[in-house]
Amino acid sequence: MKELWGNLKFAWKYTKDQKANLIKYVIATIVSIGINLVLPILSARIITELTTNLSIQLVVIALIIFIVENLFNITRYFTDIYMQRVYRETFTKIQTELGSCILKLENKVLDENGTGVFIQRLTNDTSRLADIFNVLNIYLSNFITNVGIFIAVFLINKVVFLYLVVSISIMFWIERTRTKKTIAIDKVYRKKSEKVTGFVGEIVRGARDIKMLNSESSFINALNKKILDTNKTRYEFTEVRANYVLLGGFASDTSYFLLIVLLFMLMINDYLSIPMALVVYNYSTRLDGFIYWFGQLIEKVKDFNLSASRVFEIINGKKFKKESFGTMHLDKVNGDFEFKNVAFAYGKNKVLNDVSFKINANETVAFVGKSGSGKTTIFNLLCKMYDIDKGEILIDGINIKKLDRESIRGNITIISQNPYIFNLSIKENLKLVKEDLTNKEMIEACKVACLHDFIMSLPKKYDTLIGEGGVNLSGGQKQRLAIARALVQKTEIILFDEATSALDNETQESIQKAIENMKNEYTILIIAHRLSTIINCDRILLLDSGKIVAEGTHQKLLKKSKIYKNLYESEIKE
Repeated sequence: MKELWGNLKFAWKYTKDQKANLIKYVIATIVSIGINLVLPILSARIITELTTNLSIQLVVIALIIFIVENLFNITRYFTDIYMQRVYRETFTKIQTELGSCILKLENKVLDENGTGVFIQRLTNDTSRLADIFNVLNIYLSNFITNVGIFIAVFLINKVVFLYLVVSISIMFWIERTRTKKTIAIDKVYRKKSEKVTGFVGEIVRGARDIKMLNSESSFINALNKKILDTNKTRYEFTEVRANYVLLGGFASDTSYFLLIVLLFMLMINDYLSIPMALVVYNYSTRLDGFIYWFGQLIEKVKDFNLSASRVFEIINGKKFKKESFGTMHLDKVNGDFEFKNVAFAYGKNKVLNDVSFKINANETVAFVGKSGSGKTTIFNLLCKMYDIDKGEILIDGINIKKLDRESIRGNITIISQNPYIFNLSIKENLKLVKEDLTNKEMIEACKVACLHDFIMSLPKKYDTLIGEGGVNLSGGQKQRLAIARALVQKTEIILFDEATSALDNETQESIQKAIENMKNEYTILIIAHRLSTIINCDRILLLDSGKIVAEGTHQKLLKKSKIYKNLYESEIKE
């Protein structure tokens, strides 16, 4: 009960703005409960009239039942409307906050958990949370309604009442045991289902590569194994439920058989009249509903608690750690930054070891080195995608740990090697980074990125949908769109992480000219696979085994660094 109360308080903060609709819903539900309590009594009165004397009173009672039942239908209509309003607003708020929290998670957390973990919680679990007050009202009101049956039986005959209490207690125990076991299995099932969802997402996103690798059968076999394992758990859930439903059915049938025997004994001993025995039997046959609603209420509560704990883990829990930022705010940075003795590792894999360097505002600097030397990691740390293990990173002389999120990411744009393009139109993709983007700004950015002419050749031009992950664009077109998206932001620091790797020579030359035009106005950092693209940089930093081993201009490095010279000569040979 303590867990339920805590989780209800957690869910209530998303519902409290809907107090008016919730109050209307509760009032309509109370009216429905009252009607449900009256109907069995009226039904019993009809049975009594039918078995004793036929009179006009029978028609009057039937008319009253007709009116009451229609009143019940009207209240049900309004409860549905009010609850849909509450559910819609609550579901939206919970999903929005959970989505926001997922975006605030540390990248290490996202790396360690599959997408299925978050998709299942963002869809299924939030729905259960939003629906809890409706669920509790439905099941609790039906449970309370059936309590009226006990009261009526108690007033008619105390012996039958005691018998029903014992019978119901046995069936309650069966329902409670069933719920406890099925919830435990359901917890395991949800975790396995998360893995299946995540794997399906991987198949969809990597469909092209899977086809190119001719690995369809391998992936389908792997998916089949995961689904079979998940369904095995689901079958276990269904089997346990079926076993207890069978046991509950046997207990219920036995109970009714013994009830008839009891009623017979009471009638032949003149402790109960035939009309009253019929009324009691009519009431008792409805007690199956009493057991059902009780079992469902317990199951829904436990199901809600499980969903709440899974959502709570992300929103407020310690298991999914969120990014932390400082409180100091900079509206606009100059573009100076410095690494001081920085060390960093992905788990046990050490990437940077005591790295120190300084970049001046409006300087164009390139980072070169073999794959895995730590180039991209430097960019990730500068954007605070990960927290460093040791040392300091300074922006305009201020420790990055002291700055708020907007001061860091609002002033730095990163153009990655494999930019993610969203399943929106070209215009919408650009507006994601600047909502008030004008057509003039958009066209200028695309012209600089050498993309405007291609866009204008499309049937719907800037309103063209480009598919999930930019599937309808070539690698070079995706990178140019990412460059345009970065130019739209107009940040002081621009990071190019292999951003021209998928461009043809002619387009790359155009982009190089665009970068040249941006020099001395922005702090530009470039990671380049092809050294020929960065020979005009103000400085080049050479990384090897997680350390800066040399720096200088292209010409200076050719003279003083054997590693750099070998890299350059290898490229020329290629």
